[in-house]
Amino acid sequence: MSTLAELLADNTGLPGEAADHLQTVVAEWQLLADLSFADFLLWVPVTEELQPDGGDFVCVAHARPTTAPTAHPEDVVGTRFTVQEHPQLAKAMREVRICREEDPHWYRDLPMRREAIPVRFHDEVIAVMSRETNLAAPRVPSPLEIAYLGSAGDLCQMIVDGTFPPNGTNATDTHTSPRVGDGLIRLDSSGTVVFASPNGLSAYHRMGHESDLVGTRLAPLTRSLIRDPFDATEVSHRIIEALDGKPSSRTEADSRRGAVVLFRALPLRPAGQAAGALVLVRDVTEVKRRDRALLSKDATIREIHHRVKNNLQTVAALLRLQSRRTTSEEARLALAESVRRVTSIALVHEALSISVDERVDLDKLLDNVLPMVGEVATAESQVGLSRKGSFGVVVAEIATPLVMVLAELVQNAIEHAFPAGRSGKVELIVERSARWLDVVIRDNGRGLPSGFSLERSDGLGLQIVRTLVESELRGSLSLRKVRTEASSTRVTGTEAALRIPLSRRL
Repeated sequence: MSTLAELLADNTGLPGEAADHLQTVVAEWQLLADLSFADFLLWVPVTEELQPDGGDFVCVAHARPTTAPTAHPEDVVGTRFTVQEHPQLAKAMREVRICREEDPHWYRDLPMRREAIPVRFHDEVIAVMSRETNLAAPRVPSPLEIAYLGSAGDLCQMIVDGTFPPNGTNATDTHTSPRVGDGLIRLDSSGTVVFASPNGLSAYHRMGHESDLVGTRLAPLTRSLIRDPFDATEVSHRIIEALDGKPSSRTEADSRRGAVVLFRALPLRPAGQAAGALVLVRDVTEVKRRDRALLSKDATIREIHHRVKNNLQTVAALLRLQSRRTTSEEARLALAESVRRVTSIALVHEALSISVDERVDLDKLLDNVLPMVGEVATAESQVGLSRKGSFGVVVAEIATPLVMVLAELVQNAIEHAFPAGRSGKVELIVERSARWLDVVIRDNGRGLPSGFSLERSDGLGLQIVRTLVESELRGSLSLRKVRTEASSTRVTGTEAALRIPLSRRL
């Protein structure tokens, strides 16, 4: 089964930020499916250059409700529809509004109601969700169903508005936050409870609240039930922030009666109008006891990364001591390069030692590595380093070799592009899509020597780069001269182009 990232890479030309937004939508949409009692399918228009014989839309993700029978018992991901087969998809993209079919749609002897919901990102519709409700099982309207459907309608409109999921949503919070079935409380714009599901009410009973929740002000009530005053302030503050339109992350608190409860507050602002908030709650008292063993395992893995980092720093320190004692200038330079390489790897392990999911923020890491490279390589020349674009977060499998490759290429540019005493600049230009990470290291130095060949180069740095790019990153690297637009013969620098597949399947 292809992942969402692979399907987006194979069928669309979406930029990396748009693909990330769709990943966030999919991370959040189980909430929508459960509130709507319906299946949700994510459709993207197929780029003709990538799939010239494909349909107009392809389904790249599917969520089934846990609160109702599914409309699609079979796997729908990968299905292709033309505009004629599902005209509501194109209509929703074109008109940027929720489009509903007037009559039920029959699919494999099942009647269903279909709605198309455009997914907006930065004032542009990048995909369409279809909400498909199985009508074969009749439902009797109840206060719970009415509250669920009303909340789902508000959230779907916020997807059309481009305000849900909010920017900066943490995937870890999304996957571990309470679900609809755990407990749901709906607040009006003043913060008063207008609906509480049975599980939501039970969670507050475990915390010590004996009566009904409807009609109470939830923020001060919650504050009074939590044991730790700092946690009490944090949870009540998150609820108030949601009423003001600010999304909140998952929060955990211990009640005065010993219950451990997870909270997450979501603002409801359809079409920009304040409509209250949703508060998801879950009693995790028993789960926390079982999680202690898993937390101990995660802590052990992070401790291993921490010790590897310490050992590498010790190796770097020993190399520095050896460098000070040697009288050979060539040996001293070689040891300095080794120190820099070992330190680069140590910084990756340092980042992993504080990561909870074996992923690294490459932008933050390179902000530490590249200045170190510049200090080592620019002793005799004034060279400025700059970066344009974002690398984003990458898995540990990619982080270590990629950091080493970029450090080697930057140092190579600084050392060989500029004679001693000459100033210049080296730029890193980053473009990230769902499929590729493209990096260009460009300098305005003297250019490549005559007859240069990357394949025949015997420099250690370029040999390391070639080995890591081909064997570890499975990417490609090219070096070329940069020439001015006015003259095709005047060389004004060198450009190293690196292309890395973000999907391990490529």
